[in-house]
Amino acid sequence: MEPMVLYIFFFSLMIPGSFSITFTFKNNCPSTIWPGILTTPGKPLFPTSGFELATGALQSSDAPAGWGGRFWARTGCDGQFTCTTGNCGPALQCNGAGGSPPVTLAELNLNGDGGKDFYDVSLVDGFNLPVSITPKEVSCISTTCSADVNSLCSPDLSVKGSDGRTIACKSACLAFNQPQYCCSGEFASPDKCQPTNYSTIFKNACPQAYSYAFDDKTSLFTCPVGANYIITFCP
Repeated sequence: MEPMVLYIFFFSLMIPGSFSITFTFKNNCPSTIWPGILTTPGKPLFPTSGFELATGALQSSDAPAGWGGRFWARTGCDGQFTCTTGNCGPALQCNGAGGSPPVTLAELNLNGDGGKDFYDVSLVDGFNLPVSITPKEVSCISTTCSADVNSLCSPDLSVKGSDGRTIACKSACLAFNQPQYCCSGEFASPDKCQPTNYSTIFKNACPQAYSYAFDDKTSLFTCPVGANYIITFCP
C-alpha cells in the first residue's frame, strides 16, 4: 500500500463517525410492516428513511458510527402509503418526517458522550408493535418491549381499527395533553414529573422501556462504540 494511501486510511480511523455500523432489521410480526427512520437533526443521514419488510424477512443497512435517530414500524399501509399506525407521509420514504403517534420507538445515539452508544425502546409516544434492540458481537444488554400492550390498553387510550380491535395505545400525554402527563410546564423536571396510573400500565408490561419522559434510570442503555445492532419487530 502506498504511503499516502496508508496515511489516509489510518487518519480516517481517527475521525469520529468514520466507521460504519450495521443495523439488521428483522420482522417477526405476522404481517408485512414498513419501517420508518428519522435521523436526529445535525447527525449524518441514515442511508434510507423507509422500506418494506415482509413477515420473516431480514434487511441490513450500514450507517455512520456518529448516527443518531429513531426507528419504528408502520402497519397497514395501502398503495398511497396511508398507514393505520406510524404514518409518516404518502411515500415509502419518510423523508425527514417522524411516525405519527401512537408508535413504539427504537432510539439510538451512536458515538455519544463518553465514547458510548446510547439506546432505548420508548413508549413515550405510545405503542403500536413490540420492538427490541440487540447489540451484536459484544457483551452489551439488549432492551425490549415484547409484550402486546394493545391487549392491556386502557379504553381511554385505545386506538381502534376498522374491525373494532385495538391497533395502538396512546400515551396519556397524547390522549389528554396535560402537563403532568407530558412532563411540561411546572412538571418539566425529573423531581416534578413522576409515574402516573397510565404510565404504570406501560412500565408493568415493558419494564425496560421508557414509560414517560424522565424514565431514564431503568430504560436507557449504553454500549461501547463499534457495536452492530439488530432491531427486531415483534421479538
